[in-house]
Amino acid sequence: MTAFFLAAPVFSFRTLPTAFKVGLGFFSALVAFSTVATDVEIQVDAAFIVLIVKEAVVGLALGFVAALLLYTLQIAGGFIDFQMGFAIANVVDPQTGAQVPIIGNFKYVFSLLFLLSVNGHHLLIDGVIRSYQMVPVENMFISIGSESVALFITELFVSIYLIAFQIAIPIVGSLFLVDVAMGLIARTVPQLNVFVVGIPLKIFVGFLMIFLTLGMFFYLLQSVLTKMIETMGQLLQLFGG
Repeated sequence: MTAFFLAAPVFSFRTLPTAFKVGLGFFSALVAFSTVATDVEIQVDAAFIVLIVKEAVVGLALGFVAALLLYTLQIAGGFIDFQMGFAIANVVDPQTGAQVPIIGNFKYVFSLLFLLSVNGHHLLIDGVIRSYQMVPVENMFISIGSESVALFITELFVSIYLIAFQIAIPIVGSLFLVDVAMGLIARTVPQLNVFVVGIPLKIFVGFLMIFLTLGMFFYLLQSVLTKMIETMGQLLQLFGG
């Protein structure tokens, strides 16, 4: 449980106190222990260490998959920043400490607020609680190196970039049309310096399209959250055999 909260979105923020994460992991494990029934007695020996490592791997994998799908918004923001001219300006992500695109971080914060507003964090906790039913505690090993897991990861990365492209294409396509218009103006009116006019125009059109496509953005964000829950279930099925 603690490994899941170290990698899952919202719960893994560095701004959250460590005592809160440890306490949340402890009480969540206590709830899981009281609800998941098992007839197998687990002895404290060398195999117990293996079981601990196995549980940590399952928790980290679930949290990483959930966080990876939300990072789709930052990938889409990177596409938009490149067209708007914001690619050189980044901000620091408080969760990872890495530099992320401005528009990507803007959309990522929107996605976190949307996740909390629809109680998506409850679904994440419910998913990791259900993992004890799909991946029994007494199972010594999980099928990490199987062909199905590799195929699952490949399809996950493909879907991530596909969703990011769907989110960014309305804004990127509009900015591409602005580039085409600036090129035509540069050919017809050579006296006009399109570089001076084009940069602020692309920024204005970019922000305007972000505002106009907010409705579609939340519609796609709903599909991202649905995909996140489904992907966690598929991963548990692969781990549980």
